[in-house]
Amino acid sequence: MSEEIVKEVLAKYRTVAVVGLSRDPSKPSYYVPEYLKEHGFRVIPVNPFVDEILGEKSYKSLLDIPVEAQKTVEIVQIFRPSGDVRSIVEQTVQLKRKHAVLFVVWMQLGIVSEQAAEIARSAGLLVVMDRCMMMEHERLFGG
Repeated sequence: MSEEIVKEVLAKYRTVAVVGLSRDPSKPSYYVPEYLKEHGFRVIPVNPFVDEILGEKSYKSLLDIPVEAQKTVEIVQIFRPSGDVRSIVEQTVQLKRKHAVLFVVWMQLGIVSEQAAEIARSAGLLVVMDRCMMMEHERLFGG
């Protein structure tokens, strides 16, 4: 993924469904979405074990997000082990086909799934893998 495309993604798309958002403030899966929210992104938590994170209602899966909110999701950010990514990407593809608004699958730093990436690309989604959304935003826009 080129730097120009990453910059365009971070500048253009503002609604992020965060799969695996943690309630533990010491984890990147908490403070990265917190940073994004503080920098103007709308964050929709996806974590089946909590009702609310960062002052936002949390959903059990991408498909459990209410339809009106599903229609606004532009980026699916993934904070789950690489082995879980394929099923998340399959849900993402379902939402893209249903609402035609999803544009990006973003696998956080340390998360790589070539198989899931190919599924996403085949559905017309951009894929960012093994990169931190917060670090990229800070680097490109000065945090």
